[in-house]
Amino acid sequence: METKNEKFKRIAENRVNRIIDQIRVLGNLSNTSNYEYSMDEVNQIFKTIEVELANTKEMFELANEKRFKLR
Repeated sequence: METKNEKFKRIAENRVNRIIDQIRVLGNLSNTSNYEYSMDEVNQIFKTIEVELANTKEMFELANEKRFKLR
């Protein structure tokens, strides 16, 4: 039977690899032979990604916070 940590690792590896693939696809938009864009548009894209990444990281940090408990 798969442990919770093994399941986490299996799913996390798959999801992270999919995210990396999509980031690389996003990078294809930098080809000025095919696309035209402003640095403001680029900054909007990356700011949005950075906010979502920070929010997701915070979810992990909050999940690991120790809660007060009387013993």
